[in-house]
Amino acid sequence: MLSPNIETFLGCDADYASADLVLFGAPFDSTTSYRPGARFGPSAMRHESFGLETYSPYQDTDLTDFSIFDSGDLELCFGSSELALDAIQERAETILADGKLPLLIGGEHLVTLGAVRAALNHFPDLHMIHFDAHADLRQEYLGVQLSHACVLRRCHDLVGDGRIHQFCIRSGDREEFRFANAHTDMHKFSFDGLEEVVQALLNDGTPVYFTIDLDCLDPSCFPGTGTPEAGGVDFPSLLRAIQLVSRTNVVAADVNELAPMLDTSGASTALACKVLRELMLALERNRNK
Repeated sequence: MLSPNIETFLGCDADYASADLVLFGAPFDSTTSYRPGARFGPSAMRHESFGLETYSPYQDTDLTDFSIFDSGDLELCFGSSELALDAIQERAETILADGKLPLLIGGEHLVTLGAVRAALNHFPDLHMIHFDAHADLRQEYLGVQLSHACVLRRCHDLVGDGRIHQFCIRSGDREEFRFANAHTDMHKFSFDGLEEVVQALLNDGTPVYFTIDLDCLDPSCFPGTGTPEAGGVDFPSLLRAIQLVSRTNVVAADVNELAPMLDTSGASTALACKVLRELMLALERNRNK
């Protein structure tokens, strides 16, 4: 019998009712400050995921061991950041209300704000773990407060002091670093200090929103992003960090900032797919202990 041609991420074709992890895409890049193209990240990752295996030798686990549902990409308003964020929040709210974990594929990093708003409605004591090259703590960028350069500042407006833990940060203006010194838990350049943060969150059972901006990776291995920044981490380091964070009570997560056409070799998209696979497996292993 013929079926519709619906392309999901590799191994994520369970039905919604049985799934406990739900993917959804937010193809939005209207506030990108340098090179656009992240809106094409979610669809590229789905398409290129079939170059991977469902099995991970890193974790000795297979995507087919779990029930994961891919709900596809949202249709977002490119002319209004707030309307786009409302749509993202609504989708994340639906998934959370059904007792499932929403995993957002961006898109530029501003999309995180919509999902964080939803997570906070369900988990008022939410903390965030943030991997990124950039602090994203500007109060405004070119007069706009809803920008991917401001997304963690807007998240701080919601969660408050001491509940945002930032790693790999190596770019920002002076005021962002001064703000971080007073208000966030910033770890510059690497994942140093991550084990201690994870242990503290584990001890308290704290709900965690986990956001991965792929430009935390060095552009020598991940050039396909809008604002590449030299001095980043490599894939094995990121994989170890993802496995560590996934031990905490992660209630929502995202992967963002792949701009596939900026790396015509396809290597960046392949790396992004592998990051997403490993993240899903690490989260599912923790949730199914």
